[in-house]
Amino acid sequence: MTSRYFAPTGGHPPQEQLLTDRAVFTDAYAVIPKGTMQDIVTSFLPFWENTRLWVLSRPLSGFAETFSQYIMEVSPGGGSDRPETDPGAEGVLFVVDGTADITVEGTTHALRPGSYVFLPPQTDWSFKNDSDAPVRFHWIRKAYEPVDGLPHPDVIVRHEDDVEPGIMPHTEGKWATTRFVDPSDLRHDMHVTIVTFQPGAVIPFAETHVMEHGLYVLEGKAVYRLNQDWVEVEAGDYMWLRAFCPQACYAGGPGPFRYLLYKDVNRHMALRPAHTGIAAS
Repeated sequence: MTSRYFAPTGGHPPQEQLLTDRAVFTDAYAVIPKGTMQDIVTSFLPFWENTRLWVLSRPLSGFAETFSQYIMEVSPGGGSDRPETDPGAEGVLFVVDGTADITVEGTTHALRPGSYVFLPPQTDWSFKNDSDAPVRFHWIRKAYEPVDGLPHPDVIVRHEDDVEPGIMPHTEGKWATTRFVDPSDLRHDMHVTIVTFQPGAVIPFAETHVMEHGLYVLEGKAVYRLNQDWVEVEAGDYMWLRAFCPQACYAGGPGPFRYLLYKDVNRHMALRPAHTGIAAS
């Protein structure tokens, strides 16, 4: 299935190519451009067949603290009957290229570009690519933070075409967010949304807030303000922003600038090391 989203296909650059690129890694943010996602940096996972992945972020001192994010590439016939090995992990899948089936708690769903799946901790699921082409999807994982008195969230399987984007006030539709989860549902401790800017639209102030971000550019290009720097980004680039990193952007056109956005939400700020264990759902 044809997709309008960028997805890496790997390969290896020729010897004639210049070394210069746009990769940046700082204490406040990182930019991983699409050109770095080659065969040499792929990884593999236990219990996944005919599958490789690019790790975009992971919990690490001086890097992401609350989540990990992969781009998964599952070849024809590939998949997993035991995809998640951490019973305390929740996850979001977002398909950017190809088709596949996911079976969640005994129910099978067909996935295509734009499909979104939320998987609470301790969910029984499997993934299978029975098509004749690779399927590529983002897999965002987080250690779920249970709260006494709140049950686990429900499984969600949706497509972005079925979600009405919310328009930011006073933007005349130039800035919108596709929200797959009700923001008032406090069972959720992370949100994964799609943010869309029309050509020339802006974030008109330097956002500075506690939420950590992972941003993968699905379409278009922009100039993004990251801490004190302005950085050019385009479809296929990934950005990590630590908590309180100032951020803003100008959408460059000629088409919409759209990105998949992760942020942590709805929990007290931890005042001591996190405990382990899973609360009853």
